[in-house]
Amino acid sequence: MNRTTLSLIAGATALAAVTGFAVLETPDTAGQDTAKAAAELPVERTNLLCPAPSISDLAETSYTSFTPVTKGTGSDGKAELQPATQQSADGTGDKGGKGGKQKAGKPVLEPKEPGKPVTGDASGADSPALVGTAEGRFAPGWTVQETTEVAAGTGRGLQGVNCTAPDTDFWFPGASTAADRTDYVHLTNPDDSAAVVDIELYGKDGALQSAVGEGITVKPHSSEPILLSTLTDEKQENLTVHVNVRSGRVGAAVQALDDRLGGDWLAASTDPAASLVLPGIPKDATAVRLIAFTPGDSDADLKVRLLSPSGAITPAGNETLHVKAGMTTAVDLGDVTRGEAGSLILTPTDQSVPVVAALRVVRGKGDDQETAFIPATSPVGKRATSADNSAKGTTLSLAAPGRAAEVKVTASAGSEGGAAVSKTYTIKAGTTQNVEAPVPGGLKGTYALTVEPVSGGSVYASRTLAATEDGVPGFTIQTLPDDRGTVAVPEADEDLSVLQK
Repeated sequence: MNRTTLSLIAGATALAAVTGFAVLETPDTAGQDTAKAAAELPVERTNLLCPAPSISDLAETSYTSFTPVTKGTGSDGKAELQPATQQSADGTGDKGGKGGKQKAGKPVLEPKEPGKPVTGDASGADSPALVGTAEGRFAPGWTVQETTEVAAGTGRGLQGVNCTAPDTDFWFPGASTAADRTDYVHLTNPDDSAAVVDIELYGKDGALQSAVGEGITVKPHSSEPILLSTLTDEKQENLTVHVNVRSGRVGAAVQALDDRLGGDWLAASTDPAASLVLPGIPKDATAVRLIAFTPGDSDADLKVRLLSPSGAITPAGNETLHVKAGMTTAVDLGDVTRGEAGSLILTPTDQSVPVVAALRVVRGKGDDQETAFIPATSPVGKRATSADNSAKGTTLSLAAPGRAAEVKVTASAGSEGGAAVSKTYTIKAGTTQNVEAPVPGGLKGTYALTVEPVSGGSVYASRTLAATEDGVPGFTIQTLPDDRGTVAVPEADEDLSVLQK
């Protein structure tokens, strides 16, 4: 058997291991064209990592897990979230790297069936990071939301984050080491071997020197919160954080806490790209700041547009943005939405240069202000999922930067009762719409939303949760990229003619 044949068999075998569905079929006639279109099949395993929720003793955290019902899955599988304590193969290990013995305990969350959310909660500053695994029918589109309310102190307000899959490269424009900010980058390692991570900081004049950020070891099955101000002596208002994993893989998120403006989680921007969409700026935003960075050697010149409900407009005085290579650029857009829903779109004016970007959004005035972040995100794709929604306080924002799009939105059953319901919406070309999301009939508890484009152009989405406490407009925003519920698997055929070559 020659090298070509071995390569083909190895490739098909690897795909079968991932999806469980790749099959070799015998053609009727050897040597005929056997190429077939890739099949979209449900994923069979999903990992999610949730950062430690808060450093405040006043924190109240809720976790919501949801898997949408997906065609083509079997009847088996399970999902669970466990504390990210260091766990060895024999069931013992160091808890948080402090040398104590720790055995696997009861899962924090353990869903019983797809299509229905399940919730859990935690209190105080000692709640650990969580490592989650879903298999079989629970894996496609599995989504976990972590939402924390902090009554007072630095970062007070509502903080929310989607638990994320482990990866090796993350960009966070919008972090800070300013005097009134306390920002942490949380690194969580789900694997049996240590991960080695470099954290690079880029300010208005380029890279900040920091030997401390190189070669950070994250122990197996553990989480490390790294205070950004310990990595540099420089106090900079706007930073871009690059998390680069030398070995292994981690989950990463930045917790941005402000003494005056509350705080929230800053999720990673989508991979560097020439054009970016940042969807779902609240219509009552009082201050919006755009932070952008280009990791390449060339400057980027970007056209800035706001997609409003009536069409694309150019913010006065901020028609374009020049981003110098290797330097973080920030511009204040003020109350750019002026009472209407909006999404920001960045496109190259001439040369295409990959950039990353995020928005810092402030609601409220004076002492009653709160902050959230909107990173640039990828489109909804086939389906996006959002957990932990309530009948009041949830806003779903949909943007269609190119062609008009028809979108189906489904509200799941409630975590404690209620029947699923769906609605279909049309989003006009070049607009953003805050749609009245459906609510399950007879809702009890929280519910999930799934967004599925039906026809037309690409759709970008975000979900805002709002909860006013003592007059302070607490809110948090999560973007809704594709939930990675399916994977493209090429069909492979046995071709005996290769043995004759």
